[in-house]
Amino acid sequence: MSLKKISLGSFRVSAVLAALALAVPAAADETQYFPIPSSRVGPYSAMGTGYYGAQIDYLNYVNMNGGVNGVMLTWQECETEYNAAKTVECYQRLLEKDGQKIVVFDTLGTPGAYAVIDRMATDEVVLAQYGYGRTDAADGTVWPWVFNAAGHYWSQVAVQMRFMAEQEGGIENMRGKKVVHMHIDSAFGREPLPAMRAIAEQWGVTLVEIAVPPPGLEQQSQWLQVRRERPDWVTFWGAGSGMNSTGMTNAARIGFPRDRMIYVSFGAAEEDMYPAGDSSVGTYAMANALPGKEFPLVKAIEEQVYGAGEGNLADPNRVGTVYWNRGLAAAVMWIEALKNAQEIHGKVGQAVTGAEFRDGYEALNMTPERLEEIGIGGMVAPFALSCAEHAGPGRFAMMQWDGTKFVQVTDWNEPNDPAFIRQLIADSAAKYAAENGITPRTCP
Repeated sequence: MSLKKISLGSFRVSAVLAALALAVPAAADETQYFPIPSSRVGPYSAMGTGYYGAQIDYLNYVNMNGGVNGVMLTWQECETEYNAAKTVECYQRLLEKDGQKIVVFDTLGTPGAYAVIDRMATDEVVLAQYGYGRTDAADGTVWPWVFNAAGHYWSQVAVQMRFMAEQEGGIENMRGKKVVHMHIDSAFGREPLPAMRAIAEQWGVTLVEIAVPPPGLEQQSQWLQVRRERPDWVTFWGAGSGMNSTGMTNAARIGFPRDRMIYVSFGAAEEDMYPAGDSSVGTYAMANALPGKEFPLVKAIEEQVYGAGEGNLADPNRVGTVYWNRGLAAAVMWIEALKNAQEIHGKVGQAVTGAEFRDGYEALNMTPERLEEIGIGGMVAPFALSCAEHAGPGRFAMMQWDGTKFVQVTDWNEPNDPAFIRQLIADSAAKYAAENGITPRTCP
Protein backbone atom coordinates (compact mmCIF):
# COMPACT_ATOMS: atom_id res chain seq x y z
CA MET A 1 0.00 0.00 0.00
CA SER A 2 1.41 3.40 -0.86
CA LEU A 3 1.66 6.16 1.72
CA LYS A 4 -0.74 8.26 -0.38
CA LYS A 5 -3.51 5.72 0.05
CA ILE A 6 -3.14 5.28 3.79
CA SER A 7 -6.22 6.30 5.75
CA LEU A 8 -6.02 7.90 9.16
CA GLY A 9 -7.29 4.69 10.74
CA SER A 10 -4.29 2.74 9.49
CA PHE A 11 -1.99 4.63 11.83
CA ARG A 12 -3.40 2.65 14.77
CA VAL A 13 -1.02 -0.07 15.78
CA SER A 14 -1.99 -3.51 16.96
CA ALA A 15 -1.74 -4.86 20.47
CA VAL A 16 1.08 -7.04 19.19
CA LEU A 17 3.25 -4.00 18.49
CA ALA A 18 2.40 -2.60 21.90
CA ALA A 19 3.47 -5.85 23.50
CA LEU A 20 6.77 -5.64 21.69
CA ALA A 21 7.36 -2.05 22.81
CA LEU A 22 9.73 -3.15 25.58
CA ALA A 23 13.04 -4.22 24.13
CA VAL A 24 15.67 -5.77 26.38
CA PRO A 25 18.88 -6.94 24.75
CA ALA A 26 20.05 -10.30 25.97
CA ALA A 27 23.21 -10.78 27.96
CA ALA A 28 24.09 -7.08 28.14
CA ASP A 29 26.21 -6.12 31.15
CA GLU A 30 25.43 -2.42 30.82
CA THR A 31 22.15 -0.92 29.61
CA GLN A 32 20.72 2.60 29.28
CA TYR A 33 16.97 2.95 29.64
CA PHE A 34 14.88 5.31 27.45
CA PRO A 35 11.15 6.16 27.62
CA ILE A 36 8.85 6.23 24.58
CA PRO A 37 5.75 8.30 25.53
CA SER A 38 4.11 7.62 22.19
CA SER A 39 0.92 8.95 20.60
CA ARG A 40 -0.13 6.19 18.22
CA VAL A 41 -3.91 6.59 18.50
CA GLY A 42 -6.29 9.50 18.14
CA PRO A 43 -6.32 12.52 15.81
CA TYR A 44 -2.55 13.03 16.06
CA SER A 45 -1.56 9.43 15.38
CA ALA A 46 0.18 10.18 12.07
CA MET A 47 2.72 12.26 13.97
CA GLY A 48 3.25 9.77 16.76
CA THR A 49 3.55 6.61 14.68
CA GLY A 50 6.15 8.19 12.42
CA TYR A 51 8.14 10.08 15.07
CA TYR A 52 8.28 7.45 17.80
CA GLY A 53 8.55 4.65 15.24
CA ALA A 54 11.79 6.23 14.01
CA GLN A 55 13.12 6.57 17.56
CA ILE A 56 12.60 2.86 18.20
CA ASP A 57 14.09 2.05 14.80
CA TYR A 58 17.22 4.02 15.67
CA LEU A 59 17.58 2.46 19.12
CA ASN A 60 17.32 -0.94 17.44
CA TYR A 61 19.90 0.12 14.86
CA VAL A 62 22.34 1.24 17.56
CA ASN A 63 21.93 -2.06 19.41
CA MET A 64 22.48 -4.03 16.17
CA ASN A 65 25.78 -2.19 15.85
CA GLY A 66 27.09 -2.85 19.34
CA GLY A 67 25.28 -0.24 21.39
CA VAL A 68 26.94 2.95 22.64
CA ASN A 69 30.50 1.88 23.42
CA GLY A 70 29.03 -1.49 24.38
CA VAL A 71 26.14 -0.09 26.43
CA MET A 72 22.93 -1.58 25.07
CA LEU A 73 19.74 0.43 24.92
CA THR A 74 16.42 -0.57 26.48
CA TRP A 75 13.11 1.22 26.24
CA GLN A 76 9.52 1.03 27.33
CA GLU A 77 6.50 2.55 25.60
CA CYS A 78 3.41 4.23 27.08
CA GLU A 79 0.48 5.63 25.06
CA THR A 80 -0.33 9.30 25.76
CA GLU A 81 -2.84 9.90 22.94
CA TYR A 82 -1.19 13.36 22.73
CA ASN A 83 -3.05 14.24 25.92
CA ALA A 84 -1.32 16.32 28.60
CA ALA A 85 -2.85 14.46 31.56
CA LYS A 86 -1.97 11.09 30.06
CA THR A 87 1.53 12.39 29.30
CA VAL A 88 2.00 13.04 33.02
CA GLU A 89 0.73 9.54 33.80
CA CYS A 90 3.15 8.05 31.28
CA TYR A 91 6.00 10.10 32.69
CA GLN A 92 5.37 8.70 36.15
CA ARG A 93 4.98 5.17 34.80
CA LEU A 94 8.11 5.30 32.67
CA LEU A 95 10.33 7.19 35.14
CA GLU A 96 12.05 4.10 36.50
CA LYS A 97 12.45 0.48 35.43
CA ASP A 98 14.45 -2.25 37.12
CA GLY A 99 16.13 0.32 39.31
CA GLN A 100 17.29 2.53 36.44
CA LYS A 101 15.82 6.00 35.91
CA ILE A 102 15.25 7.61 32.55
CA VAL A 103 17.68 10.37 31.57
CA VAL A 104 15.55 12.06 28.89
CA PHE A 105 11.87 12.62 28.06
CA ASP A 106 10.37 13.67 24.71
CA THR A 107 6.64 14.49 24.67
CA LEU A 108 6.34 15.45 20.96
CA GLY A 109 3.94 18.17 21.99
CA THR A 110 3.85 21.53 23.70
CA PRO A 111 0.87 20.75 25.99
CA GLY A 112 2.64 17.64 27.27
CA ALA A 113 5.91 19.52 27.68
CA TYR A 114 4.24 22.21 29.79
CA ALA A 115 2.61 19.49 31.88
CA VAL A 116 5.91 17.89 32.95
CA ILE A 117 8.45 20.70 32.61
CA ASP A 118 8.55 21.60 36.31
CA ARG A 119 9.42 18.00 37.26
CA MET A 120 12.68 17.87 35.34
CA ALA A 121 15.01 19.53 37.85
CA THR A 122 13.70 17.51 40.79
CA ASP A 123 13.90 14.20 38.92
CA GLU A 124 17.12 15.12 37.05
CA VAL A 125 15.69 14.27 33.65
CA VAL A 126 16.40 16.16 30.42
CA LEU A 127 13.27 17.41 28.66
CA ALA A 128 14.24 17.14 24.99
CA GLN A 129 11.81 19.44 23.19
CA TYR A 130 12.68 18.59 19.60
CA GLY A 131 11.21 21.59 17.78
CA TYR A 132 8.31 22.24 20.16
CA GLY A 133 7.57 23.21 23.74
CA ARG A 134 8.25 26.18 25.96
CA THR A 135 10.36 28.65 24.01
CA ASP A 136 12.05 30.60 26.80
CA ALA A 137 13.52 27.29 28.01
CA ALA A 138 16.15 28.06 25.37
CA ASP A 139 17.77 30.07 28.17
CA GLY A 140 19.82 27.43 29.97
CA THR A 141 20.61 29.72 32.89
CA VAL A 142 16.97 29.55 33.99
CA TRP A 143 16.03 26.15 32.54
CA PRO A 144 19.08 23.88 33.06
CA TRP A 145 17.15 20.67 32.29
CA VAL A 146 15.22 21.73 29.18
CA PHE A 147 16.59 21.74 25.63
CA ASN A 148 15.37 22.33 22.12
CA ALA A 149 17.84 20.81 19.68
CA ALA A 150 15.72 21.62 16.62
CA GLY A 151 15.05 25.30 17.18
CA HIS A 152 11.89 26.72 18.75
CA TYR A 153 8.63 28.33 17.72
CA TRP A 154 9.75 31.94 18.11
CA SER A 155 12.59 31.46 15.65
CA GLN A 156 10.32 29.42 13.40
CA VAL A 157 7.63 32.08 13.16
CA ALA A 158 10.33 34.72 12.66
CA VAL A 159 11.68 32.72 9.71
CA GLN A 160 8.13 32.52 8.36
CA MET A 161 7.85 36.30 8.61
CA ARG A 162 11.23 36.64 6.90
CA PHE A 163 9.99 34.49 4.02
CA MET A 164 6.88 36.66 3.64
CA ALA A 165 9.03 39.78 3.55
CA GLU A 166 11.27 38.27 0.88
CA GLN A 167 8.24 37.40 -1.25
CA GLU A 168 6.92 40.95 -0.82
CA GLY A 169 10.23 42.51 -1.85
CA GLY A 170 11.59 43.49 1.57
CA ILE A 171 10.60 44.28 5.14
CA GLU A 172 9.67 47.83 4.14
CA ASN A 173 6.93 46.38 1.94
CA MET A 174 5.39 44.49 4.85
CA ARG A 175 4.02 47.72 6.36
CA GLY A 176 0.25 47.69 5.99
CA LYS A 177 0.10 43.97 5.18
CA LYS A 178 -2.30 41.74 7.08
CA VAL A 179 -1.33 38.31 8.44
CA VAL A 180 -3.77 35.83 9.96
CA HIS A 181 -2.39 33.42 12.53
CA MET A 182 -4.85 30.52 12.55
CA HIS A 183 -4.00 28.12 15.33
CA ILE A 184 -5.29 25.26 17.39
CA ASP A 185 -6.47 26.66 20.71
CA SER A 186 -3.80 25.10 22.91
CA ALA A 187 -0.41 25.95 24.38
CA PHE A 188 1.09 24.78 21.07
CA GLY A 189 -1.04 27.09 18.94
CA ARG A 190 -0.44 30.10 21.17
CA GLU A 191 3.29 29.55 21.71
CA PRO A 192 4.57 31.64 18.73
CA LEU A 193 2.41 34.67 19.49
CA PRO A 194 4.82 36.70 21.69
CA ALA A 195 7.43 36.79 18.93
CA MET A 196 4.87 37.18 16.17
CA ARG A 197 3.21 40.13 17.89
CA ALA A 198 6.55 41.83 18.49
CA ILE A 199 7.66 41.43 14.86
CA ALA A 200 4.27 42.56 13.54
CA GLU A 201 4.43 45.71 15.65
CA GLN A 202 8.00 46.39 14.58
CA TRP A 203 7.19 45.94 10.87
CA GLY A 204 3.81 47.66 10.84
CA VAL A 205 1.91 44.44 10.08
CA THR A 206 -1.71 43.91 11.12
CA LEU A 207 -1.89 40.58 12.94
CA VAL A 208 -5.24 38.79 13.22
CA GLU A 209 -5.36 35.84 15.62
CA ILE A 210 -7.96 33.15 14.92
CA ALA A 211 -8.23 30.16 17.25
CA VAL A 212 -9.65 26.74 16.31
CA PRO A 213 -10.95 24.46 19.11
CA PRO A 214 -9.21 21.05 19.29
CA PRO A 215 -9.05 18.68 17.51
CA GLY A 216 -9.46 21.30 14.80
CA LEU A 217 -11.77 19.56 12.36
CA GLU A 218 -14.45 22.32 12.48
CA GLN A 219 -13.04 25.42 10.79
CA GLN A 220 -15.87 26.80 8.66
CA SER A 221 -16.53 29.92 10.74
CA GLN A 222 -12.81 30.66 11.00
CA TRP A 223 -12.37 30.56 7.23
CA LEU A 224 -15.40 32.80 6.77
CA GLN A 225 -13.53 35.26 9.00
CA VAL A 226 -10.47 34.88 6.76
CA ARG A 227 -12.64 35.72 3.75
CA ARG A 228 -13.87 38.87 5.52
CA GLU A 229 -10.37 39.89 6.66
CA ARG A 230 -8.80 39.38 3.21
CA PRO A 231 -5.27 38.81 4.61
CA ASP A 232 -2.10 38.82 2.56
CA TRP A 233 -0.77 35.73 4.35
CA VAL A 234 -1.99 32.98 6.66
CA THR A 235 0.24 31.15 9.12
CA PHE A 236 -1.40 27.85 10.01
CA TRP A 237 -0.45 26.36 13.37
CA GLY A 238 -2.26 23.03 13.27
CA ALA A 239 -1.68 19.56 14.69
CA GLY A 240 -2.89 16.30 13.21
CA SER A 241 -3.54 15.49 9.58
CA GLY A 242 -7.27 16.02 10.07
CA MET A 243 -6.90 19.65 11.15
CA ASN A 244 -4.14 20.43 8.68
CA SER A 245 -5.82 18.97 5.60
CA THR A 246 -9.11 20.61 6.61
CA GLY A 247 -7.31 23.96 6.59
CA MET A 248 -6.24 23.50 2.96
CA THR A 249 -9.63 22.32 1.75
CA ASN A 250 -11.32 25.27 3.44
CA ALA A 251 -8.81 27.68 1.94
CA ALA A 252 -9.63 26.27 -1.48
CA ARG A 253 -13.35 26.59 -0.79
CA ILE A 254 -13.11 30.34 -0.15
CA GLY A 255 -10.52 30.87 -2.88
CA PHE A 256 -7.57 31.74 -0.62
CA PRO A 257 -4.32 30.86 -2.46
CA ARG A 258 -2.32 28.05 -0.89
CA ASP A 259 0.94 29.73 -1.89
CA ARG A 260 0.03 32.39 0.67
CA MET A 261 -0.28 29.84 3.46
CA ILE A 262 2.65 28.72 5.60
CA TYR A 263 2.25 25.66 7.79
CA VAL A 264 4.13 25.10 11.03
CA SER A 265 6.52 22.14 11.12
CA PHE A 266 3.80 20.06 12.84
CA GLY A 267 1.63 20.54 9.76
CA ALA A 268 4.46 19.99 7.34
CA ALA A 269 4.30 16.26 6.67
CA GLU A 270 3.15 14.09 3.81
CA GLU A 271 0.28 12.77 5.94
CA ASP A 272 -0.99 16.35 6.30
CA MET A 273 -0.99 16.97 2.55
CA TYR A 274 -2.35 13.80 0.96
CA PRO A 275 -5.86 13.93 2.46
CA ALA A 276 -6.39 17.43 1.01
CA GLY A 277 -5.71 16.24 -2.54
CA ASP A 278 -5.43 19.02 -5.12
CA SER A 279 -6.27 21.60 -2.44
CA SER A 280 -2.82 21.05 -0.92
CA VAL A 281 -0.81 21.97 -4.03
CA GLY A 282 1.35 25.05 -3.51
CA THR A 283 1.14 25.06 0.29
CA TYR A 284 4.31 26.21 2.05
CA ALA A 285 5.55 24.31 5.10
CA MET A 286 8.46 24.68 7.52
CA ALA A 287 11.03 21.96 8.14
CA ASN A 288 13.42 21.33 11.01
CA ALA A 289 14.26 17.95 9.45
CA LEU A 290 14.00 17.42 5.71
CA PRO A 291 12.36 14.31 4.27
CA GLY A 292 14.14 11.85 2.01
CA LYS A 293 15.66 8.38 1.86
CA GLU A 294 18.91 9.48 0.30
CA PHE A 295 20.61 10.15 3.65
CA PRO A 296 23.11 7.37 4.50
CA LEU A 297 21.71 6.74 7.99
CA VAL A 298 18.18 6.38 6.62
CA LYS A 299 19.45 3.88 4.04
CA ALA A 300 21.35 1.94 6.70
CA ILE A 301 18.31 1.63 8.98
CA GLU A 302 16.15 0.55 6.05
CA GLU A 303 18.68 -2.12 5.11
CA GLN A 304 19.64 -3.38 8.57
CA VAL A 305 16.54 -2.89 10.73
CA TYR A 306 13.77 -3.31 8.18
CA GLY A 307 15.82 -5.81 6.24
CA ALA A 308 15.87 -7.97 9.37
CA GLY A 309 12.13 -7.58 9.85
CA GLU A 310 12.63 -5.50 13.00
CA GLY A 311 11.20 -2.19 11.78
CA ASN A 312 8.63 -0.46 13.97
CA LEU A 313 6.47 1.08 11.24
CA ALA A 314 3.42 -0.84 10.07
CA ASP A 315 4.09 0.60 6.60
CA PRO A 316 7.83 0.61 5.73
CA ASN A 317 7.10 3.08 2.91
CA ARG A 318 6.96 5.77 5.57
CA VAL A 319 10.71 5.48 6.21
CA GLY A 320 12.24 8.75 5.03
CA THR A 321 9.08 10.82 5.40
CA VAL A 322 8.98 14.03 7.43
CA TYR A 323 7.75 12.68 10.77
CA TRP A 324 10.00 9.61 10.61
CA ASN A 325 13.10 11.65 9.74
CA ARG A 326 12.31 14.09 12.51
CA GLY A 327 12.00 11.29 15.08
CA LEU A 328 15.26 9.85 13.80
CA ALA A 329 17.05 13.17 14.25
CA ALA A 330 15.68 13.54 17.78
CA ALA A 331 16.94 10.07 18.74
CA VAL A 332 20.33 10.80 17.18
CA MET A 333 20.72 13.67 19.64
CA TRP A 334 20.02 11.33 22.58
CA ILE A 335 22.77 8.97 21.52
CA GLU A 336 25.24 11.77 20.78
CA ALA A 337 24.53 13.17 24.25
CA LEU A 338 25.04 9.72 25.77
CA LYS A 339 28.41 9.38 24.03
CA ASN A 340 29.42 12.85 25.24
CA ALA A 341 28.34 12.05 28.79
CA GLN A 342 30.35 8.83 28.86
CA GLU A 343 33.47 10.67 27.68
CA ILE A 344 33.05 13.72 29.91
CA HIS A 345 32.60 11.65 33.06
CA GLY A 346 35.07 8.86 32.32
CA LYS A 347 32.31 6.29 31.93
CA VAL A 348 32.91 4.97 28.41
CA GLY A 349 31.14 1.64 28.22
CA GLN A 350 28.93 2.44 31.22
CA ALA A 351 25.44 3.80 31.79
CA VAL A 352 25.17 7.43 32.86
CA THR A 353 22.97 9.34 35.31
CA GLY A 354 20.53 12.10 34.43
CA ALA A 355 22.96 14.81 35.57
CA GLU A 356 25.74 13.28 33.47
CA PHE A 357 23.42 12.99 30.48
CA ARG A 358 22.54 16.67 30.82
CA ASP A 359 26.23 17.54 30.63
CA GLY A 360 26.40 15.46 27.47
CA TYR A 361 23.44 17.30 25.98
CA GLU A 362 25.02 20.68 26.72
CA ALA A 363 28.13 19.43 24.91
CA LEU A 364 26.30 18.65 21.67
CA ASN A 365 28.29 20.10 18.79
CA MET A 366 26.58 19.04 15.59
CA THR A 367 28.98 20.45 13.04
CA PRO A 368 28.41 19.80 9.34
CA GLU A 369 31.25 17.29 9.52
CA ARG A 370 29.74 15.43 12.47
CA LEU A 371 26.31 15.31 10.81
CA GLU A 372 27.95 13.83 7.71
CA GLU A 373 29.73 11.20 9.84
CA ILE A 374 26.43 10.17 11.42
CA GLY A 375 24.76 10.05 8.01
CA ILE A 376 22.28 12.92 8.27
CA GLY A 377 24.28 15.72 6.68
CA GLY A 378 21.86 18.18 5.10
CA MET A 379 18.83 16.61 6.78
CA VAL A 380 19.06 18.96 9.77
CA ALA A 381 20.81 22.28 10.34
CA PRO A 382 24.16 22.32 12.19
CA PHE A 383 24.17 23.67 15.75
CA ALA A 384 25.99 23.64 19.07
CA LEU A 385 24.59 23.79 22.60
CA SER A 386 26.17 25.09 25.79
CA CYS A 387 25.40 25.85 29.42
CA ALA A 388 23.45 28.99 28.49
CA GLU A 389 22.37 28.12 24.95
CA HIS A 390 19.74 25.39 24.82
CA ALA A 391 18.06 26.51 21.59
CA GLY A 392 19.63 24.51 18.81
CA PRO A 393 20.14 25.96 15.35
CA GLY A 394 17.28 28.47 15.15
CA ARG A 395 17.28 27.79 11.40
CA PHE A 396 14.48 26.35 9.31
CA ALA A 397 14.04 25.39 5.67
CA MET A 398 10.95 26.30 3.67
CA MET A 399 9.32 23.55 1.62
CA GLN A 400 6.44 23.65 -0.86
CA TRP A 401 4.08 20.79 -1.69
CA ASP A 402 3.85 20.01 -5.41
CA GLY A 403 1.04 17.47 -5.13
CA THR A 404 3.21 14.40 -4.64
CA LYS A 405 6.21 15.53 -2.59
CA PHE A 406 7.82 18.42 -0.76
CA VAL A 407 10.25 20.58 -2.69
CA GLN A 408 12.82 22.54 -0.68
CA VAL A 409 12.64 26.21 -1.71
CA THR A 410 15.06 27.85 0.74
CA ASP A 411 18.26 26.95 2.54
CA TRP A 412 18.39 26.76 6.35
CA ASN A 413 17.41 30.34 7.18
CA GLU A 414 17.53 32.16 10.49
CA PRO A 415 15.33 35.10 11.56
CA ASN A 416 16.10 38.54 10.12
CA ASP A 417 17.23 39.62 13.58
CA PRO A 418 18.34 36.64 15.71
CA ALA A 419 19.49 38.96 18.49
CA PHE A 420 15.97 40.38 18.75
CA ILE A 421 14.50 36.91 19.20
CA ARG A 422 17.19 35.99 21.71
CA GLN A 423 16.42 39.12 23.74
CA LEU A 424 12.74 38.19 23.82
CA ILE A 425 13.76 34.80 25.21
CA ALA A 426 16.10 36.30 27.81
CA ASP A 427 13.41 38.75 28.96
CA SER A 428 10.76 36.03 29.22
CA ALA A 429 13.07 33.66 31.10
CA ALA A 430 14.16 36.43 33.47
CA LYS A 431 10.52 37.26 34.20
CA TYR A 432 9.75 33.61 34.93
CA ALA A 433 12.77 33.36 37.22
CA ALA A 434 11.76 36.49 39.15
CA GLU A 435 8.15 35.33 39.54
CA ASN A 436 9.22 31.88 40.76
CA GLY A 437 12.14 32.80 43.01
CA ILE A 438 14.73 31.17 40.74
CA THR A 439 18.33 32.35 40.83
CA PRO A 440 19.72 31.87 37.29
CA ARG A 441 22.90 29.83 37.27
CA THR A 442 26.15 31.39 36.13
CA CYS A 443 27.54 29.89 32.95
CA PRO A 444 31.19 30.06 31.85
